[in-house]
Amino acid sequence: MNDLPEHQKVAAIIPCYKVKKHILSLLERMGPLFWKIYVVDDCCPELSGQLAKDNCSDPRLVVLKTPTNLGVGGAVMTGFRQALEDGADILVKIDGDGQMDPELAPFFTKPIVSGQADYTKGNRFHNPSDVVQMPVFRLVGNGLISFVNKLSSGYWNIFDPTNGYLAICGKVAALLPMDKIAKRYFFESDMLFRLNLLKAVVTDIPMKAIYRDEVSNLKISCELFSFISGHLKNTCKRIFYNYFLRDVTSGSFELVLGLILFLFGFIFGLSTWIENAGQVSATPSGTVMLAALPIILGLQFLLAFLNNDIYSVPISPLQNKI
Repeated sequence: MNDLPEHQKVAAIIPCYKVKKHILSLLERMGPLFWKIYVVDDCCPELSGQLAKDNCSDPRLVVLKTPTNLGVGGAVMTGFRQALEDGADILVKIDGDGQMDPELAPFFTKPIVSGQADYTKGNRFHNPSDVVQMPVFRLVGNGLISFVNKLSSGYWNIFDPTNGYLAICGKVAALLPMDKIAKRYFFESDMLFRLNLLKAVVTDIPMKAIYRDEVSNLKISCELFSFISGHLKNTCKRIFYNYFLRDVTSGSFELVLGLILFLFGFIFGLSTWIENAGQVSATPSGTVMLAALPIILGLQFLLAFLNNDIYSVPISPLQNKI
């Protein structure tokens, strides 16, 4: 499948860190869709970039090497910058460990070429037959991560946010503040946050991951704090930018009223309960209602804000406006 117009230059960006076992076989599978293939050696101790340079004769290959280990996000941004400088129209990021099938790339680029999306990403949870084979803890964990990511990015229409198989329109990529995007494993989530601020359209592409003997470099214990703090910061920034700084909508009032009512009811109820905890007589029903009613109304306003936010997902591609 390769139905791209001839003038579309599609660049593959392959960040490499400890992928010596897989990089050459991956390069052999890179189809004719790609105009150039950028292998970004992120100061790899296995010298993956040099290995590719010495053993791959593909004229499309460009090997870049970072001066220090930047992390996967930093390596991808290095590839993005060089590809854009060389004139690429679409950027496709594929991991160097062989988990992502290059033959799927046309499915990622097609919505961008047709002007239906600015950014596409893989979704390994689309096919029910693939989902039932996954461990329960992984399904639950990805569900929680996806919900938090929806809240921080504003893209309520996508799933599997940490999926690293992605493609982006070059014109849209050029608008991203690449120096500010997270340099390590949080970069996919941070990219979505930045894209939402640009009002770019994001689309999921169903895919099936390939698992062999690769070993992930992700250490959950090391990255957990950065994910939590990153999502919290992005959630606050996105809501402030979209609902108070750049525009004021009904959602702005729903959020403010909801928080005020809910916090008042909660704090008043908690303080009253503490005050009356040692008393024998029951708390007056009026006092109970004075705490319960603001909580109920506050939750209704917050749910209304959430509904407003869900329907605010960008639907008009940015690439058609620039």
